[in-house]
Parts: sequence; C-alpha cells; structure tokens
Amino acid sequence: QVQLVESGGGFVQAGGSLRLSCVASRNITSTRNMYWYHQAPGSRRELVATVHATGRTSYADSVKGRFTASRDSAKNTVYLQMDDLKTEDTGVYYCNAWVGGSKYWGQGTQVTVSS
Repeated sequence: QVQLVESGGGFVQAGGSLRLSCVASRNITSTRNMYWYHQAPGSRRELVATVHATGRTSYADSVKGRFTASRDSAKNTVYLQMDDLKTEDTGVYYCNAWVGGSKYWGQGTQVTVSS
C-alpha cells in the first residue's frame, strides 16, 4: 500500500502562484509515474501534469507554460509549481500513482483563485 498526502493549497488572486506538494509513504517517485489531477467544482478529475519515472514531465494544454511539475526522490515528494493562476484553476488538486496494479489517490488540496 501507498499513502499520498498533498499540501500547499490555499486562496490566491488571479496571477498569483502556489506550490503543491505530494509526499508518498514509500519511495515510488523515481520508479513510478506520478500524476497531478485537477477537479473543478461540478466537474470530473482531469489530468494536468505527469512526472514520468524517467524524470520527463508532460502537461495538459490548459496549464502548459504556467505549471511546472518536479520531484525530489530523496524526499519521496513530487511538486506542482503553479504560476499565473487563473480563476478556472480553482478546485481540488490530487496526486495519483499506480503501484502493484492498484491506483492510489491522496486526499486532495483545495486551490481557490479569485478574480
């Protein structure tokens, strides 16, 4: 089993920045793809960023150029640096990983962007 714990959410004005963190209970960040999802109010979760096991990162078009995903495997942690935030970025952000054929989610962290 793996536990994922997100933190770093908060309330910010449009154009501001936040950095989210996701700490894993085991050292999986260098051996598994780690995913960041966004769930806007009333919507389903959507993938916004991936930190691949190789270290490569990929992004949804909606956040490309504004969000930067990274990892610190020594700390079992992945990050999501969110810059130039927009009101549509409001929602809950979840960390996700597949381990041993099972999908694991964190509890999520709320981000609210005001205009």
